[in-house]
Formats: sequence, C-alpha cells, structure tokens
Amino acid sequence: MNEQQSNGKAIAGLVLGIVSIVLIFFGAYGAVFGLICGVIGIILSIKARNENPTGIATAGFVCSIIGTVLCAVGFVACACLLGGLASVGASLQ
Repeated sequence: MNEQQSNGKAIAGLVLGIVSIVLIFFGAYGAVFGLICGVIGIILSIKARNENPTGIATAGFVCSIIGTVLCAVGFVACACLLGGLASVGASLQ
C-alpha cells in the first residue's frame, strides 16, 4: 500500500509540474496559479522521492521546479510591463 501511495504522490507531482509549465502562457493570472501548482508539485515530489525514489518522482520534481521558475519570471515580466505601461500612460496626460 505504501508504494501505491508514494506512486500517487509522484504522479500528482508530475501532473502539477506539467500544469505549471502550461500555465505560463496564460498571463499574470496563469503565472500565479502556475506558482501555486509548482510549489505543491515540488512538495509532493519530494515526499514521493523520500518514500520510494522512482523516475516519476524525479521527473515531477524537475518539471515542478522548471514550471515554478518560469512562472515566477513570467509574473515579474508581466508586473514590469504593466508598471511601464502605467508610467507611459501617466506621462501622456
């Protein structure tokens, strides 16, 4: 039963990592949800790797880290873009 439970955590971590990578393309709101999914995916993958180290757990960990980093960069880029547009709009008035 323990193997199935850790395998489920590994699969959930992998799915959340893939979802976080996909959510990069949905703007600032997608980046926020991608960050949440990525962090949860990292936690589940670490727990799965500690219980039963498999390739799925490692792949989930890597995908979650990549998705979290890319979503964080995307969110910062969207925030900078909106700040720049706000300053341009204020200078036009």
